[in-house]
Amino acid sequence: MPDEAPKQQTSPLKQLRQRVGLTQAELARRIGVSDRAVRAWEKGEYPPTLTVPQMRSLCRELAITFDELPDEFGPSNSSQ
Repeated sequence: MPDEAPKQQTSPLKQLRQRVGLTQAELARRIGVSDRAVRAWEKGEYPPTLTVPQMRSLCRELAITFDELPDEFGPSNSSQ
């Protein structure tokens, strides 16, 4: 019996984006980044780097608060 590939967990960003009905390209355009960047964040290829205005836009577009952003978007907790 062949081994089954483990199910890949959907990224929190992708879940939030899909919940509000946006494509990667739409979200990217609305927050001022490339759709390639959004795709890479959702795949976990590299961490997001956003300006404060871009983070505000992201929260607005996803209909969430800053505190509800996935961990990879928040500030480092190392100083707390």
